[in-house]
Amino acid sequence: MFHLSSRVAEELGSPGSNWTLGSRIITSVCIQHMFLFICKRVETSSSAPGTLPFISTGKAASLTLGSSGLSIRASSQNLCGCLREEKEVNMGSSSSSYAPKTIYLDVDGKVQKVVFSRHCSPCDIKELLCSSSHIPRNTAIMMVDPEGALVSIDPTMPTNSPNFLYKVVPLSTGQLGEKEDMFQNVLSQVADQFSRAFRINELKTEVTNRLAMLEKRVELEGLKVVEIEKCKNDLKKLRDEMTSRGGGRVNCPCKYNFDDGKKVTPRRDVPNYPKYTLSQETVEALKKPTFDVWHWEHNEMLSCLEYMYHDLGLVKEFNMNPITLKRWLLAIQENYRSNPFHNFRHCFCVSQMMYGMIHLCNLQEKLTLTDMGILMTAAVCHDLDHPGYNNTYQINAHTELAVRYNDISPLENHHCAVAFQILSLPECNIFANVDPEAFKQIRQTIITLILATDMARHGEILDSFKQKVDNFDFTNEEHVTCLKMVLIKCCDISNEVRPTEVAEPWVDCLLEEYFMQSDREKSEGLPVAPFMDRDKVTKPTAQIGFIKFVLIPMFETVMKLFPQIEEIMVQPLRDSRDHYEELKQIDDAMTEAQKKKTENMSLGGKKK
Repeated sequence: MFHLSSRVAEELGSPGSNWTLGSRIITSVCIQHMFLFICKRVETSSSAPGTLPFISTGKAASLTLGSSGLSIRASSQNLCGCLREEKEVNMGSSSSSYAPKTIYLDVDGKVQKVVFSRHCSPCDIKELLCSSSHIPRNTAIMMVDPEGALVSIDPTMPTNSPNFLYKVVPLSTGQLGEKEDMFQNVLSQVADQFSRAFRINELKTEVTNRLAMLEKRVELEGLKVVEIEKCKNDLKKLRDEMTSRGGGRVNCPCKYNFDDGKKVTPRRDVPNYPKYTLSQETVEALKKPTFDVWHWEHNEMLSCLEYMYHDLGLVKEFNMNPITLKRWLLAIQENYRSNPFHNFRHCFCVSQMMYGMIHLCNLQEKLTLTDMGILMTAAVCHDLDHPGYNNTYQINAHTELAVRYNDISPLENHHCAVAFQILSLPECNIFANVDPEAFKQIRQTIITLILATDMARHGEILDSFKQKVDNFDFTNEEHVTCLKMVLIKCCDISNEVRPTEVAEPWVDCLLEEYFMQSDREKSEGLPVAPFMDRDKVTKPTAQIGFIKFVLIPMFETVMKLFPQIEEIMVQPLRDSRDHYEELKQIDDAMTEAQKKKTENMSLGGKKK
């Protein structure tokens, strides 16, 4: 019976192990199949130990494991597709047409015969030598003859005889270190040349600087995100506080207690916002309705408002103290609440649009400086201390403001009261140097303009202006007052005149404020307007009707008096209307598709 050594048996039984046959590879799977085939054909034989006879494709053959390795004697065709007909094929042979090469090694005082193909790679030969010399694979080695001369390890190496043995010697760490140092030295020189050729250091410096800039920008953006989250949390806390307030009603108290005669503590210190020097680009942009109000912080908006008063000549006309103007603007900012929509940014937005219309319509040539001062001041003050809940809520909820003003424009009356409460302070009175009779007229007109922003009076005011516009007389005080009322109304609801990227965020802010109110109205059992109900309204439906039936008719009426506004103000409104109508069509199509899908699913369920 033929016996294999445990090492060979282990190799044959190990999946994925490879046996080298010259430059060819016979996988262990092939060996296993061959071995099983041989075992099935095994017969009792008197062959020498280590020789196993078997039959392959009808021809005799034998498998021999000798001192030189595993060999096959056969006159048959290929065995496992790897061996050709040959008298004797060693496991190191490549083909019968190329004789294998044989060398003899001195391994621990014993002669070791090594046979390999002339087509083996140097790496394969080195592995074979390591294996034959009991040296771990991948060890750096060299081969020397008996005289100590180095022998190249490759297929062309000279053969030797058993009397002239080669010896495989592992390389020492020192020898490896010298080669490694040499390699590192060459590599370092190449790197230096490469760096100089491609200006690596300059590129690294530039990249470092750019990364620093990007990190700074990311940090700034991160701070903005933190501020936004803080505002959201504040809004949530405010909403919860108002919900839990006793009686379930919002009292909407004034910031000032008019009953005990207390006044706002004026800012006597130097204003804490610096006077910015506006670039010429910003100065020109301020005069146009396309101005992007979202790019400015509060201090910058204050400086822009201050610039407008100086640029229009109002500081000189009313003999204003510049420090008083600063204090007044700071007091104005502090008395706008942090509502989603009716806040200080909305105040700036309306004031900037008024400033833009003054320039666009050349009102300096048609109105007095006093009129322009009234227009600007009314725009700045028109929503002071707005509580975030409209007149309808104030009246239905019987709030303090509704009771105080007998349900007649309670919010607008409150805005006027707060405006003149601030102006009553000497430190904040920008009209302190105006003649008392002139101030009386200024006060009355400002009140008239702020009260005109009540949308409940929209139809009345627009009809009055339509009657005058065809024969408008700039010398007629009644005509001019009516024009000023329409102008502040235009500015108050002018967001859709601006570019879409500037206007659309305002819609989101307004809807958020509307939804806060409708949620409270539902919780208190008060009537809810459909255009404020989060369950019924969408952005397109909220805007289409407002643009078509409120904005466009009013601006087209003003266009009759000032044709120059058509391209810059009226056409954007028409474009905005078309934009929201397209969005509505998309929403309707999606709703219809969802409805059909639901119906089909329902019908399918019934059939089952």
